[in-house]
Amino acid sequence: MERHRERTEPLQLLAALGGRELAAMVGAILAARMARVPVLLDGFVVAASGAVLHRLGERLLDHCLVAHLSAEPGHRRLLAAIHKRPLLDLGMRLGEGSGAALAIPLLRSALACHTGMASFAEAGVSGKVD
Repeated sequence: MERHRERTEPLQLLAALGGRELAAMVGAILAARMARVPVLLDGFVVAASGAVLHRLGERLLDHCLVAHLSAEPGHRRLLAAIHKRPLLDLGMRLGEGSGAALAIPLLRSALACHTGMASFAEAGVSGKVD
């Protein structure tokens, strides 16, 4: 960190401190944004990749949700820095997309509730209930 303290531009920091896998994740998250595809950020490393985009423009993660809060030290602070809240907080640190695998049924259920719920008019609800 001391060697690269002069670097403040996010892509310069990524090039200096990140590996190819982080750069690939940054590119994939950005490509998904451009294609209007939602993304689940799963785990500390993926969120760190997203943080690069957040530093480039705060709205670049608008298409992203965070699957879970990992037990990794610093993950909570990182999510606060990118203004994201996790869907799940189960103390997991397994990796391999396990947080996203658990979050997908939750998101599907929320979507089903949202799209399947009748409006007040459709349900025949009228007037104010005391």
